[in-house]
Amino acid sequence: MRPVGKLLCAAGSLAVLLSFCCRDTFQPELLSGARVLLTGASAGIGEQMAYHYAAFGAEMVLTARRETALREVMEKCLSLGAKKVFYLPADMASPSEPDRVVQFAVQKLGGLDYLVLNHIGTSPFQMWGGDVEHSRWLMQVNFFSYVALASAALPTLEENHGSLLVVSSLSGKIPTPFTASYSATKFALDGFFGSLRHELMMQGRNVSVTLCVLGLIDTATALEKTRGKVFLSASPASAAALSIIRAGVSRRPEQFFPWWLRHVHGLWVLLPNPRVLQSFYNYSSA
Repeated sequence: MRPVGKLLCAAGSLAVLLSFCCRDTFQPELLSGARVLLTGASAGIGEQMAYHYAAFGAEMVLTARRETALREVMEKCLSLGAKKVFYLPADMASPSEPDRVVQFAVQKLGGLDYLVLNHIGTSPFQMWGGDVEHSRWLMQVNFFSYVALASAALPTLEENHGSLLVVSSLSGKIPTPFTASYSATKFALDGFFGSLRHELMMQGRNVSVTLCVLGLIDTATALEKTRGKVFLSASPASAAALSIIRAGVSRRPEQFFPWWLRHVHGLWVLLPNPRVLQSFYNYSSA
């Protein structure tokens, strides 16, 4: 057999093995009464996750910066069937906020079964312009606050055999144009939480860590930023939210949405060449 044939055969065998190991074992009834702390819950994917969790009968603490929006999401969650919903406005640019948010959630819910890290700082979709201070701020919001929230929540998650869900991006797997600072924060999430997953397994601590790798989603902010620069159809936020929740319940280590992003990433690993990306980006807009 030629080397290329051997490679394709091995890749096919690996794909079959991965599909078997990563079978979806979603059981929605497991979310009835589940205690969830959800960040970035006032809009976009976070808002949609809140509605799904509510429909499944979960108990939630919602957090984001905008109190009015959080209150509106909370009221809709209660109408959808959530057993308990609380909200706490918080700005994750402040290093003291993660501990305060986790303490509030544990006090209100009596513990946590799921910590869903979803918030992001606002970042321009443009060529790198040398703004180092913005990169430092973005790293605090998109990375360090995730680490702090996870660290504060690990004791209660371990006690309840809970799950940690980290919402990331394909830009955290492949360095994409127009996203230098944002991509850096997402690569940091991949590295930290991938290592943490292994360490928890080594220590026998029953906490699952799921990294959720998303593509372009049809939130208003994402569509506005990428208009004319990206040649991709945006996927619905509600479907992305449900995909994240299902992966958390199934305790999957990694979830790509939409599904074909896994193949894009696999191609990049085999052939890390800018040509892989050229068909997706409008280079003339630079």
